[in-house]
Amino acid sequence: MLVTAKDERWLMNAVNCVTGYSTSTLGCDCEAGIESLTNRTPDNRVGAILQFHVPSWRKEAVRDLEMALIHRISQCVLTCPTTRVFNASDSAEKLGVGKKMGFFGDGFQENVERYGRKMVLIPIMAGEFLIEEEFGYGEGVMGGNIWIMGDSEDNALNASLKAVDAVHKIGGVITSFPGGICSSGSKVGSKYKFMVASTQHEYCPTLKGKTESKLPNGVSSATEIVINGISEEKVTEAMRNAVKAIESSRGVIKVTAANFGGRLGKHKIRLRA
Repeated sequence: MLVTAKDERWLMNAVNCVTGYSTSTLGCDCEAGIESLTNRTPDNRVGAILQFHVPSWRKEAVRDLEMALIHRISQCVLTCPTTRVFNASDSAEKLGVGKKMGFFGDGFQENVERYGRKMVLIPIMAGEFLIEEEFGYGEGVMGGNIWIMGDSEDNALNASLKAVDAVHKIGGVITSFPGGICSSGSKVGSKYKFMVASTQHEYCPTLKGKTESKLPNGVSSATEIVINGISEEKVTEAMRNAVKAIESSRGVIKVTAANFGGRLGKHKIRLRA
């Protein structure tokens, strides 16, 4: 979807809020992030294109996505001064997010045509809130990833930042973790039956000597960059850009990735062709 606002301050207030607490569907209702900032918007204001992802293997996936959008927009964008929300997908499949949001208007909402779009106008204390009636949705790819192992925390982090910057030069992708970097990669399952995921203990530097370690010699810090996108091609391109960006980074000992035994999806993007 596309969020617009009067200026950059209010845009980023809305965007940071609506994409908050959305790093991983292991514990969040969706995975979300900023795809790009843009001035090419229907209302000629500053805007941001956002992506929201839910796992497609759940039969309730479409319902999960719709509810995540309704909850997040109603709490984080509707409440943010000067914002509007537009559909940013050309998919034929639609969710009636704006129509359902309209009920907040308590009978005073209106169906209007603005900026060449069919929108719902909701009266609010600050004036009016506009949201497009329907949002498109389609199949994307979740969980493309790069692991960066360094000889120090600083070197691993500096290389990771280069990789994240390179990822965001590719349109159609997001990185949902804080700053695009996950410092606590997880494995599927746990010794505790109530946990669906737990720390990657074999890759924790502080556990060397306490348990079996799969870290190469000299590695004292590792990070993970998780990439979601609108297609396998886009995620592949983003991963390629990330690897190229850190080829000559100081202190990087190994670059690899995880596929969790192939248990989390049908896509497998190889680091080597």
